[in-house]
Amino acid sequence: MREIEVLIQAQYPLIYLVTFEEERAEEAIARIAQTKPQHHVFVWTVTHGMVEYGRTNAPTQHNTISPQAAIEWASRYKESGIFIFKDLHPFIDNAEVNRWLRDTVINFRGTQKTLILMSPIQNVPVELEKDIVMVEYPLPDMQELDEVLNQHLKVPFGKKRVTPETREKLLKAALGLTRDEADKVYRKADVVAGKLTESEVDIILSEKKQVIKRNGILEFLEFDETIEAVGGLSELKRWLTQRAGAFTERARQYGLPQPKGMLILGVPGCGKSLIAKTTARLWGLPLLRLDMGRVYDGSMVGRSEANLRNALRVAESISPAILFIDEVDKAFAGAAGSADADGGTSSRIFGSFLTWMQEKNSPVFVMATANRVEKLPSEFLRKGRFDEIFFVDLPTQDERTEVFRIHLAKRRKEIDRFDIEELGKACEGFSGAEIEQAIVAAMYEAFAQKREFTQFDILSALRSTMPISRTMMEQVTALREWARNRARPAATSFAEYLRAEF
Repeated sequence: MREIEVLIQAQYPLIYLVTFEEERAEEAIARIAQTKPQHHVFVWTVTHGMVEYGRTNAPTQHNTISPQAAIEWASRYKESGIFIFKDLHPFIDNAEVNRWLRDTVINFRGTQKTLILMSPIQNVPVELEKDIVMVEYPLPDMQELDEVLNQHLKVPFGKKRVTPETREKLLKAALGLTRDEADKVYRKADVVAGKLTESEVDIILSEKKQVIKRNGILEFLEFDETIEAVGGLSELKRWLTQRAGAFTERARQYGLPQPKGMLILGVPGCGKSLIAKTTARLWGLPLLRLDMGRVYDGSMVGRSEANLRNALRVAESISPAILFIDEVDKAFAGAAGSADADGGTSSRIFGSFLTWMQEKNSPVFVMATANRVEKLPSEFLRKGRFDEIFFVDLPTQDERTEVFRIHLAKRRKEIDRFDIEELGKACEGFSGAEIEQAIVAAMYEAFAQKREFTQFDILSALRSTMPISRTMMEQVTALREWARNRARPAATSFAEYLRAEF
């Protein structure tokens, strides 16, 4: 809260504090109020009106239920004070409330009085943009979580001492939770296991996944496949394998910078999403999927931007982590000309995301996939946003053979009865997803006839499939031409082709 303290001492009249943790923020502000010069602290809610903080059964100040009356009361208060208004955002667009806030800014100048708007949702009218200071209250760090954990280790069923290593794992497992959420999940571990040891880390992580799911924008993905499940793409897999230890302390001591992210362009169905999911297991990091469709919220001005900030804040709090954005071309396709369509929301979302990518210091690796590069704004592809841009082309014959081998081995232990080389030759122009679906179609055909599927069934399914390389030939050709000089090939064969060309 050092920033809040400085702003109060510098006599800033209006502060907007974005936080979900009202109680924790109130306690911090109350501590600031005890420093010189001391301030009285008052808290306003629409249910109780203006009440002095810290006084048991403190009476409501007369006739301060409405926000206009409460702001007027604060404006007329004679002594130094900090006035916390909780959840004023639904009223702030009201013309009368807006005018009272602007008048209060003028009245508070040069006084020891500060008005703090506290809300999880950021909503700042244009009229107040020049007068208000935005502050985001971060989630608890390791030190604050350690205080919560200590409270549980002191209670009777938690008396067992924990090693420093176990304590670190318990704390890291709770990163990204609010103080209240951490308190509840430690209590849950106590109830379920009757202790707090390394074995209870999974209980804490399971609750953390639920919290992320309740966020509604981030999704905690769990994936069992290893990177060996990806056919081909040897250059891309080699790049990822080299950076498997990039987020360790050993890498920091060696002087390596933390990777920022990568963009994977390519033909649909060629393994872009699969490589992103398997990377999380290769690196041993949590995988968070950012659903850009859920970010957009037209119910209130500023809600979409607040959703994005909240999601990125959660991702940073549990870092190191991988932030996965699938088909980012659809998410940001309208960013360049969104002013007429959605009041500029898409442009603001896109700008906020670009700024975060450029300035972030936390170890959050952004892994984005795209099918239509022409729909991506040029700013998104500028050097420095990503460590590398990879292009995933349709698989070659050898890669198709490898894809067949992987998918057949998943479904049958004995695959010697299949001529995989012939299958690889028979599906030129097919993507990995189309190859898998051909196997699935063959299995359905054989299952309906109550027999085992054969080579002939797969070949028949391939012949009846029109691959995307033909149905979208122009798009695939244009994507290849764009990637020729602008992206790094994901497969060795394509890399050799480029070296031969230039």
